[in-house]
Amino acid sequence: MQHTVRVEGLTKKYGTVRAVSALSFTAEPGRVTGFLGPNGSGKTTTLAMVLGLARPDSGSATIGGVPYTALERPALTVGASLSADFHPAHTGRAHLDIARRAIGVPAARVDEIFELVGLSDAADRKTGGYSLGMRQRLALGTALLGDPDVVLLDEPINGLDPEGIRWIRVLLRHLASTGKTVLLSSHLLSEVQQTVDDVVVIRRGELAFAGPLAELQRGTGEHTVLVSAPDQPGLAAALEAAQATVHGQHSGALRVTGADPAAVGRIALAAGIPLTHLSVETGELEQSFLDLIDGTGQHSSAAQAAAQTQHAPTGGPAPDPTAAPSEGDHA
Repeated sequence: MQHTVRVEGLTKKYGTVRAVSALSFTAEPGRVTGFLGPNGSGKTTTLAMVLGLARPDSGSATIGGVPYTALERPALTVGASLSADFHPAHTGRAHLDIARRAIGVPAARVDEIFELVGLSDAADRKTGGYSLGMRQRLALGTALLGDPDVVLLDEPINGLDPEGIRWIRVLLRHLASTGKTVLLSSHLLSEVQQTVDDVVVIRRGELAFAGPLAELQRGTGEHTVLVSAPDQPGLAAALEAAQATVHGQHSGALRVTGADPAAVGRIALAAGIPLTHLSVETGELEQSFLDLIDGTGQHSSAAQAAAQTQHAPTGGPAPDPTAAPSEGDHA
């Protein structure tokens, strides 16, 4: 069953400090939503309210139209990880066994999870000896124990090495492809931009932007597109004929201005030229994100409208799309 995560007018104060202010956004089934903002911007507080761990002063947070606490089987509907901290004297296996008993999952699921997250060889080691990357993998495995329809993760990439980051990207994209709702927080767009479909950016507890990543890309103004094709000269000629400007090559890709990625794709299609790479130059997208959290981005004034016009609300065991690598995360 698919579940939309919906936050509407959510506000939370701690004394005189307003941690979250009138926040609204949705995370849709079949999509990965990045929940972005600097440290201390209210991301973890928001996720805690979605999970019923903190009570909002006003507004609501629902999963499939009902609060988390009203779900019939919440632990099997939502899998969450808000920290990668575990009892240091417990083995990884003991931790997962306790967790699976609490939610009524068969014992065989424990070994499936260890294989999924690449910790089979460390299952019987005490978590006090795990590296940060290993603890992140165990936290993700704990969230996936019940094969939930909704997965909420707070900074899941923190502590992973490059191979681990590539692995978690593949896994999260696969979870979304099976119809699951995936919401993950991060303080860096660069960490998640190759993973997410949609982004929610908050600044000091307030919404700065909500919408598809492509919309954030379009909002950067004059940006540089990086594009590659087997026929680079033919592609360059087609782009220039369409009034785009080609600025030579960067790491084997043409650098193009005067056309957004969608336009470049259409031009290549019309010319019968297949593309091998198409992206926005990373630094510019990152700068747009930084402008948003600094309060200078052009999306800021329209953020609430963007949130309200996001997509309308529209499993089998958690799959192993790739064998999780044994990597440098291991201590």
